[in-house]
Amino acid sequence: MSDVIEAAVSALNEKMSGADFDGTAKFVIEGEGAVVIDSDGARASDEETDVTLTADADTFQSMLSGDINPTAAFMSGKLTVDGDMGLAMKLGSVLA
Repeated sequence: MSDVIEAAVSALNEKMSGADFDGTAKFVIEGEGAVVIDSDGARASDEETDVTLTADADTFQSMLSGDINPTAAFMSGKLTVDGDMGLAMKLGSVLA
């Protein structure tokens, strides 16, 4: 597993702690791998999910650190969403 994916899993588990997230989402970090988030937390995986969010490593890191809002990343084309847009919005609000 890449260092980027390991760091992403750790950061997402910290952010998701205590959050009410009742779907499945996958972050695909271009060139690194994928992280799946569900009610159990985050883990390195590439399984099927309700929504898939794809971004490069820099954009993903900026979203986690709060430097860029997930909605702004989507609107500027730095983040693509495939699947349940409502669930993506809910995840965005949890991560913000």
